[in-house]
Amino acid sequence: MLQGRPSVIFDLDGTLADTSADLLAAANACFRAMGAGEPLGPGDALVAFHGGKAMLRAGFARLGREEDEAGIDRWYLRLLEAYDGALSVHTRLYPGAAKALGRLQGAGYALAVCTNKPAGLADRLLRELGLRDLFVALVGGDTLAVRKPDPAPLRLAIEQAGGAPSCSMILGDTASDLGAGRAAGVPVALVTFGPEGRAIGRLGPEAMLDSFDDLPAVARRLVGEPRGAARRTAGRT
Repeated sequence: MLQGRPSVIFDLDGTLADTSADLLAAANACFRAMGAGEPLGPGDALVAFHGGKAMLRAGFARLGREEDEAGIDRWYLRLLEAYDGALSVHTRLYPGAAKALGRLQGAGYALAVCTNKPAGLADRLLRELGLRDLFVALVGGDTLAVRKPDPAPLRLAIEQAGGAPSCSMILGDTASDLGAGRAAGVPVALVTFGPEGRAIGRLGPEAMLDSFDDLPAVARRLVGEPRGAARRTAGRT
């Protein structure tokens, strides 16, 4: 018997929405402030989905400059300021995301977000995208002292959603999501509509998601069906 409410936990950047253009713009704002131009471009979307510090390191490497971690940390604060001022200029939900979330919620799944983006920025972005009310919990990169791939943020998201690892899954787009899921004992689905496409399958997730239209079926397979879902479906026929 399942213990806890069946739950689907979502990464945010590169999973629910393509945030890469706004993230890269924030990183380039830092490099412009250094007088170094804009070393990052649209082809760096995968780097963007690995976070602000990854973008800064990539930009410094492209410029042939070395920067210690203390310097990266200082510029990261500048990056967050720039991003805070232009959070959703170019960001767009992936096709079918909002509809799939509504279908899962209507079927009785608890939905939560577990992201390495700072919680305040993640909360505001979800509100601007019109999704925040669909999620019963949100765990950000600064909610705990550790971030994905450490399993603690994922476990907290599951707990706050009222679920348990035995009846939960995570949907993400990077090795960090897969690592967190593996360490937490939670099945992982990875999207194929990010920068890596189906090459993400090299990580060996339990499922690969080509379209949000397929998410309810993936959730039923990996998590099971919420109690009463069959009765609710029958009542609508």
